[in-house]
Amino acid sequence: MRIQNLIENTKGCSGCDCAHGFSFYIETKSHKLLVDLGPSEVTLENAKKLDIDLKKVDTVILSHGHYDHSGGIMPFTKINNQATIYMQALAEREYYADDGVEAGRKRYRYIGIDPEISKLDKLKKIGGNFKIDEELELFTIKERTHPLPFTNDRLLVKKADGFVKDDFKHEQFLVIRDDNKSVLISGCAHNGILSIMDDYIYKYDSTPDYVISGFHLKKNSDYTEAEVKEIKEIANVLKTYNTKFYTCHCTGLPAFDMMKEIMGDQLEYVHSGDEVKLA
Repeated sequence: MRIQNLIENTKGCSGCDCAHGFSFYIETKSHKLLVDLGPSEVTLENAKKLDIDLKKVDTVILSHGHYDHSGGIMPFTKINNQATIYMQALAEREYYADDGVEAGRKRYRYIGIDPEISKLDKLKKIGGNFKIDEELELFTIKERTHPLPFTNDRLLVKKADGFVKDDFKHEQFLVIRDDNKSVLISGCAHNGILSIMDDYIYKYDSTPDYVISGFHLKKNSDYTEAEVKEIKEIANVLKTYNTKFYTCHCTGLPAFDMMKEIMGDQLEYVHSGDEVKLA
C-alpha cells in the first residue's frame, strides 16, 4: 500500500507547498484514491511534484464538509471527471467558524464546501455507514463515548433560525483493508479520536493497525491548564492501543510534542508531501 500526503500545514522535505488543509493519495491492490483534497488547487500542483497522476484516481473520499478538505475537489474534476466522490449528505450544509468579536472583522466565517460540489454527476451522497467494497468501508458515529475536543466550541452550522453548534454528523471515517493490514483514516477527528477508536472497536471487534488523522487540538493562542490536561489524557489512552498513529494538520505541533512525549515511537507527524511507510 502506498500512502502519500499531498498537503498539510507544515513543510516537508519534498519541495511541496504547505497550507492549512489535509489530503492523502493512496494506492491499494484495487484502487487509486484520494482522502480529501486540501484547501485549493495547490494540492493538485503538489501531486505533480510527487509524480502522481490524478487522472488515474478512481475514488475520492470527503471526510467532512469543510473547505480545507474540499477546496481542491472542483479543480480535480477538471482533470478527472470519472472518479466517484463519496461524502455524507450532511456535508453540504452551511458550516461556519465563530471568530469572535473584533473590530473590522466579520464574526462568522463560512468554512463549508463549494456548493458546486453538490451538483457533480459523480458525487455519491450517503447517510451513515457505507461499504464500498472488500477494501474500502466508511463509517460514522451516532453516539460519542467522550466529549468533543475543546477546539470544536467555535464551529457552527447555520440554520433558518440562526447558528447552532456543529454536531459533526457530516464526518465520516475510512477503513482500508489491504495486505492483511487495517488502516483507519480520519480527516480531523472532530468527533474526538477516542470516540472514533471506540466506535471502530465496537464495529470490528479489534483495533486498527494504523491510524492517520488530525486530532483537532490546534490553537492559535496558549493552552490553558485544563486543555493541556485533556491533550495528555488523550495521548495516555491512545498509548494503550496496539496501533501506530500518524497525525498532521489540525493537531498542531505544540499538541503533537506533548503527545509524542507520552506516546514515543507510537506517534509520528506527517508533513506536506511526506510518504507514510507502514511497517
